[in-house]
Amino acid sequence: MKIGEAQGIYRQQIMAYQKEKASVSKQLQNLRRRMEANPDGREQYESEAATLELTLDALKERQKEYQDYLNDLAEQYCAYWNNAAADQQADAAEEYAVDMAKIMEVARRIMRGAIVPAADEKKLMEYSEEMYQTAKSIGAMVQRQKKEKYDSLWEEEEEKVYEDPQEAAENGEVMSGGPQVVDVAETVASVTAET
Repeated sequence: MKIGEAQGIYRQQIMAYQKEKASVSKQLQNLRRRMEANPDGREQYESEAATLELTLDALKERQKEYQDYLNDLAEQYCAYWNNAAADQQADAAEEYAVDMAKIMEVARRIMRGAIVPAADEKKLMEYSEEMYQTAKSIGAMVQRQKKEKYDSLWEEEEEKVYEDPQEAAENGEVMSGGPQVVDVAETVASVTAET
């Protein structure tokens, strides 16, 4: 099961249990008012009140179980998200290092008086106007002595497509089985059957 799907299922369960808890709590309050208003029928109401309290406790327990699991899913979601983002950052850092090495090599070649492609000169100038001017000045002095010609260091590179971190997190596989999804009516019925 995908994390995004599991989160949706357990959120719905929590909302259903919250709604049922509110209903049972309201029934219990109404019953307590009737008990106060009619002290003679107290024994009859006490049994019903005990059943409602047990039902409310069972609903709270199951909802807490679902909430705890939803918290675990949130941690797994974050782990997938962070992993996807870290991959992107690592690739960006690697590409930056490669580009820096190329820029330094272009500057070195220009300083040696070599002829480099205009696109490479442009990249050096975009990176640092000062470095470009320095390399050109030194290169002009050395150029009188000898000339070398180089091909461009930047080849046509494919743009890398990254996975969306949110999509990666939502489509990541759940690492552990969650609690069994039990309908609210079944939980209420189980308490009623026990009493």
